[in-house]
Amino acid sequence: MNESLRQAVMAVLEKKLNNPTDIKVTRPLGGGDINYALMLETSTGKYFLKYNSASRYPGMFKAEAEGLKLMQSTNTVAVPDVVGFGDDGQEAFLILQYLEKGYRSEKMMEQAGRQLAFMHKTTAPVFGLECDNYIGSLPQKNTRYAKWSDFFAASRIEPMLRMAREKGLLDPKILRAFSNLLARLDELVPAEPPALVHGDLWGGNYLPCTDGKVYLIDPAVYFGHREMDLAMTMLFGGFPEAFYEGYEAVFPLQKKWKKRIDIHNLYPLLVHVNLFGGGYVSSVASIVNKFV
Repeated sequence: MNESLRQAVMAVLEKKLNNPTDIKVTRPLGGGDINYALMLETSTGKYFLKYNSASRYPGMFKAEAEGLKLMQSTNTVAVPDVVGFGDDGQEAFLILQYLEKGYRSEKMMEQAGRQLAFMHKTTAPVFGLECDNYIGSLPQKNTRYAKWSDFFAASRIEPMLRMAREKGLLDPKILRAFSNLLARLDELVPAEPPALVHGDLWGGNYLPCTDGKVYLIDPAVYFGHREMDLAMTMLFGGFPEAFYEGYEAVFPLQKKWKKRIDIHNLYPLLVHVNLFGGGYVSSVASIVNKFV
């Protein structure tokens, strides 16, 4: 962390805490593909800091902070407290509560499933969100629609297809098949009210901690079909069974929801196509062809 970034971070901490703050120790943490991450040990406690290029990812941390606060406002799921965000002109940063990683238990995962179900009961008049945000390093459109099928097509699938087409990653046959699939979406996916969803709920975005809670991190929130979150939990291996048992105990899913997992996961798979290249194209093609 350079001196300019250090001073900007201290300024945000001091404003939030209304107290002079000095950064004593920094320890590198795993930051993923986009961000650098540090544990900050300061004169006022420990904090988690992540930072990246302000020009490359404009507004990313503001959107993440607002998403965490929206989830926290439901008083359902555990998320890290937002301390603040800002930039030094070059690097943008987000400061969060520092969480001590622990080991998951069945009881913790069952409770996490229950908490997500309660959050999904938070609804809105329409699908989407008043502002756009990010999924991974890609911009995520949240233009609002009254029908889930319209939102899924226009704000989820079509932007990813456009990007993949411009990169030459998808065959025209797949693009035509997508048109047929989206035309059938109302019959394939049962209607539900908009639900507040995490939006990027794969296994790397839940964190069991030493306080006995499972925290949800790195959200890409919007009001969507709640099966989107459940489907994504199963994209890379699935969550422990206790998680799904806890969820169903609070907010039972509609029949045959597991048969619809692949439809919902077309969105994150297309995100992976655009981020990581053609290795995911065969998975996308297989799903689309199965449903058309």
